[in-house]
Amino acid sequence: MSYLAFARYYDCLTRNVDYAARADYLCAVMERLRHRPGLTLDLACGTGSLMLELAGRGIDVFGLDASPEMLSVAQRKAAAAGRDFLLICQKMQEMDLFGPVDTMLCMLDSINHLTAAADVRRTFRRAALFLNPGGYLLFDANTRYKHRFVLGNRTYVYDMEDVYCVWQNACAEGDGRVAISLDFFERRGSGYVRSFERFYERAYAIRALLNMLRGAGLEPAAVWRDGTFRAPGPQTERILVAARKPG
Repeated sequence: MSYLAFARYYDCLTRNVDYAARADYLCAVMERLRHRPGLTLDLACGTGSLMLELAGRGIDVFGLDASPEMLSVAQRKAAAAGRDFLLICQKMQEMDLFGPVDTMLCMLDSINHLTAAADVRRTFRRAALFLNPGGYLLFDANTRYKHRFVLGNRTYVYDMEDVYCVWQNACAEGDGRVAISLDFFERRGSGYVRSFERFYERAYAIRALLNMLRGAGLEPAAVWRDGTFRAPGPQTERILVAARKPG
C-alpha cells in the first residue's frame, strides 16, 4: 500500500498524536527493561515524526516503510530539521537490513495493518533475524475491544485548509478487522478533486501475538496498557509489547 493521498495529509490527520510524549514513553520503557537502545530501527516509520523525536534524545535511529510517498515526506521533514536519516523502502515482513540492530520499534498500530497472521509471523521472524542477541522489539497494537467498540462503524470528518476528508470505518464481526475508507476532496482553484484510499486493520488477541513472538524465537518480556506500566484489562484500547532476542 503506497498511501498516495494519505501520505500528503497524514500529519494533518494525526495531529492528536503527541510524538514527544511517545518518545519519552519508549525511552522510559527501555530504561525499565535496562536496555540501551543502541542502533534503532523504526519499522513502518511513516512520515518520520517519531524518528525526529528519538534522534533529538540522542538515539541512533533509521527508518523503514513500505510507502515511498511516506518516506518522501519523512526525508523532507528530516532535511528541514537538519537531520539525515537512512530510509529504507521495504515491507516489514520482507525487511532485509545491512546488518543487525539493537532495537526495533513498530508504533502507531502498524502491526494491525498486517491483516494476515502469516505476515505478522514473518515480520517477527525477520525482526528476530536482524536483532542483536539481547536486543528488543517494541510494538504497540490496537486491541479487539478498540476495534469493536471504539473504532467500530464510525465516520469522522476533517475540514482542513486544503483538503476535506471523510474517514469511514466498517467493523467486520468476528475476525477483528476494520475496513478504513478515506475520501479526500483536495482544493484545486475554485473546485475540488476527489481521491480515494481503502485499507484494513486487524486486531489480534494478546495471547496470539505472544505465541507468534515465541514461534519466531523472541521472548515476550512485558505487555502493558500503552502509555503505562500497568497490565492491560478487558477495556484496554492499545497495548505495548516488549520482546527480547535471547542471548
